[in-house]
Amino acid sequence: MTDTAESKKTLFVLNDAPYGTERCYNGLRLAGSLARREGHHVRVFLIGDAAACAMGAQNVPKGYYNIENMLRAVVRRGGEVGVCGTCMDARGITDEQLTGGTRRSTLEELTDWTSEADKVVTF
Repeated sequence: MTDTAESKKTLFVLNDAPYGTERCYNGLRLAGSLARREGHHVRVFLIGDAAACAMGAQNVPKGYYNIENMLRAVVRRGGEVGVCGTCMDARGITDEQLTGGTRRSTLEELTDWTSEADKVVTF
């Protein structure tokens, strides 16, 4: 969805590591479902351990969910995904390691996204 002026804007802030708990999984399930709906614009901000969610080339056991694929699905539906740059640096994650459609971001952008959002959901 490209016309965000008339869209309902929802920001998802994910905090946990991609695997080990199901918080990111459930947050991205909801973000993906909302992104499929007409008139909704979804943004996802990955902070703390959730920065690892954006790493490319994730290889999970067959039959297990893949957080990278879930993020890409949100992006394919017009969503935006920002990854905290400070959190990336603290974990040794480089820009080149990020999966397509995700990008290094800042606390300043998270502040902007929060002030522009109609709803903020945290996981």
